[in-house]
Amino acid sequence: MPIVTSTIKGQIVIPAEIRARFKIKKGTQVNVYDDGERIIVEPIADDPIQEGRGMLKTKGMILRSLVADRKKEAEL
Repeated sequence: MPIVTSTIKGQIVIPAEIRARFKIKKGTQVNVYDDGERIIVEPIADDPIQEGRGMLKTKGMILRSLVADRKKEAEL
């Protein structure tokens, strides 16, 4: 785990291998927050909608499952 040092302004440099892994480049916005015990730095996707596309592809399986569940409930 790389160790970094903060500047007098509180700035730190994210190591190159971590920037590459998370696709952080010049101008990338990040969320910075704490969870009570540590500081979290989380990159914000350039286009959150585009980044999320395809995440929920189920080819209709969820809808078929929901319809089947509703039919079972109606039979009771």
